[in-house]
Amino acid sequence: MAKKSDENIVEWPRGRLDFSAGCIIMGVLNVTPDSFSDGGQFFDAGRAIEQGLKMARDGAAIIDVGAESTRPGSEAVSTHEQIRRAIPVIQALAKKVHVPISIDTYNREVAQAAIGAGAAMINDITALSDERMVKLAAEQQVPVVLMHMQGMPATMQVEPKYDDVVGEVRQFLLERAKRAEKFGVPKNMIFIDPGIGFGKTLEHNLLILRNIHRFVETGYRVLLGSSRKSFIGAITGKKRPADRIFGTAATVALCAAAGVSIVRAHDVAEMVDVIRVAGAIEKH
Repeated sequence: MAKKSDENIVEWPRGRLDFSAGCIIMGVLNVTPDSFSDGGQFFDAGRAIEQGLKMARDGAAIIDVGAESTRPGSEAVSTHEQIRRAIPVIQALAKKVHVPISIDTYNREVAQAAIGAGAAMINDITALSDERMVKLAAEQQVPVVLMHMQGMPATMQVEPKYDDVVGEVRQFLLERAKRAEKFGVPKNMIFIDPGIGFGKTLEHNLLILRNIHRFVETGYRVLLGSSRKSFIGAITGKKRPADRIFGTAATVALCAAAGVSIVRAHDVAEMVDVIRVAGAIEKH
C-alpha cells in the first residue's frame, strides 16, 4: 500500500509532478503568430526555447507548448504546420529542462509527434473527443488535461448558453474523465479543466470560479487557466492582456486556496509568488 504522502506525487515513465506544497504552475508557451496574449512573441523557435528555459528557472512545474491559437474566432491550423512550429521547441526544451513538457493540442498526429520529440503530457481543449487521442494517452501512459469548451474556437463566444453552467461543465468533465479511465488512463493522471473563456460569458466564468471547489470535490485534480483572459479585462478595464497580471493574480490566489492543483500562467515568476503566499496562509 502506498504511503499517504505519496498521494501528492504523480509519477510516470516520462515525468514527475509534486503537489506536496499545493498548487503548481503550468507555463504557457505559444509558438503561434496569433494567440490572444503573446501571439507572435515566441513564434521564432529560438525565442520560444529561451522563454521555456526562463519559465523553468522562474518556477514552472510544467511547460505547455501550443502551436495553434484557440482564442475566440481563431481558425484551425494544419497538422503539418503545428508540427513544424512545435517539434523543434519541444525537442530542445526536453533536453534542457527537468520539468515535463506538455503539448497543447486536440490533434492526434500532433500529440504523437510531440511525445516522440520528448513531450510528457497532453493538454486537450476538446477533452479527448477523438477516440484515437484517448488511446494514444493510454498507450503512452502520459497525463492528460481534459478541458470543457462549448463549440469550437471559431464560434465558441457567439452567445454561449447554459441552464446551469457549473453543473453542466462538471458533469461533462466527469463523463470524459471516466471514459479516459475506461481506455486505460490512470485516474491520478487525469486533470479536469472547466475551460474559463471557452464558450462562456463573463457571468459564466465568475460562476465557475466562485464554485471551483465543486470541481475539486470530484476527486480528480483540477487545472484552471485564467491568465490574462478577456473576462479580467472586462472587470478591470485593462484592454491589453499583458496589463492583466494583477487581475490574474486574484484568480490564482482563489484557486490555490480552493485546492486547485495546477494553474496555467503566462507570468510564471509572479504567479509562483502568489501561490507561495496563498499556501503559507492556508497552512497557518
